Amino acid sequence: MTFEIENVSKTFVSKDNKEEVYALQDINLTIETGKFVSFVGPSGCGKTTLLRLIEGFENPTEGTIKDDGEIVTEPSSHRGFIFQNYSLFPWLNVMDNVMFGLEIREKPAKENEERAMKYLEAVGLKDSAKKYPHELSGGMKQRVAIIRSIINDSKSLLMDETFSALDVQTKHKLQKQIHEICQRKNKTILFVTHDIDEAVYLSDSIVVLSRRPGRIKKIVDIKLEHPRNRDDPEFKKLVSEITQEIADLEDE
Repeated sequence: MTFEIENVSKTFVSKDNKEEVYALQDINLTIETGKFVSFVGPSGCGKTTLLRLIEGFENPTEGTIKDDGEIVTEPSSHRGFIFQNYSLFPWLNVMDNVMFGLEIREKPAKENEERAMKYLEAVGLKDSAKKYPHELSGGMKQRVAIIRSIINDSKSLLMDETFSALDVQTKHKLQKQIHEICQRKNKTILFVTHDIDEAVYLSDSIVVLSRRPGRIKKIVDIKLEHPRNRDDPEFKKLVSEITQEIADLEDE
């Protein structure tokens, strides 16, 4: 198993009245290697906070998070974190952005380039290898950011609203490409999204969090075969049921 989240709670002090507020409370979850797990729920329910705790950007107020048996206390190269806003180095071209982590590990330059080009070709960016971030569309930038994380052999990818800024056509194409690559590499994916259609399309399991303080309200296992068909009545039914579940939580 990859991640064990045990009795995790996270509090912060509110700016207004300086009171301690629970963002997450008593989260218990086991995520096995190679699984794609999405976190959904009402706005402010702590989805991104939970992802940041798993990465090690922050530490739980209570409880522990383990990655392959090791307690998470800080970020690790074993876990790639992909932000919503791409986080590319503007002074580096596409190839150099992708190879950045490989160069830090001092692997042979030719081996790095060949490997990077293979991945860029897989997501349709081979001809853009020498372009700079300002010359790319939003979808292209996001593909570069994702490939940079995948190529560094991180065992897991933590993705925070990664596709939210993209148009529907680009989003659907990129979802398919990234899912295929991650499946081949047997990576564990933890994915925060507000898009229920996206969660059902990509996930093995969907974790529904309650309103603040965020607790696990429900875990939905998605049994549909890949590649998934958005026109499948069962697909539509799952999207509708989970959407209603969240709407009910927002009304509580």
